[in-house]
Amino acid sequence: MPTDAVAGALAFLRARALALPGAGEEFPWGESAFKVKGKVFVFARLHEGTLTAGMKLPDSHPYALTKPYAEPTGYGLGKHGWVTLTFRAGADVPLDLLDEWIEESYRAVAPKKLVLQLNARQTGEPPPEPPKPKRGPRTRKA
Repeated sequence: MPTDAVAGALAFLRARALALPGAGEEFPWGESAFKVKGKVFVFARLHEGTLTAGMKLPDSHPYALTKPYAEPTGYGLGKHGWVTLTFRAGADVPLDLLDEWIEESYRAVAPKKLVLQLNARQTGEPPPEPPKPKRGPRTRKA
């Protein structure tokens, strides 16, 4: 994979993350943080030709850690399912896995309502109606 392919992988990651319902990008600490409802689901940084990305992988965490480019995220996040992926210039970036893991991280962090919107988008069905309140407000007797 050419050197600029790592930058291409960052562009892929950004496009995929921002395509998810309610997702946005902020830039704390000089890196991209992709968030949904104020909660981070992917961190990403391209520095000196090296792409570093961190995401929460509650289901595929053990599998991800078998890959040579993956390690538990520091600051104690690794024990909560966060994985850091590091791709140096010229590395082969598995975009198919990256795509799956971005979605897994989003599903782990996003509110249920937005996950249901994503499900509806993927199946082509309309999103479910929001639940109706079980009862109306209480009225006081005089």
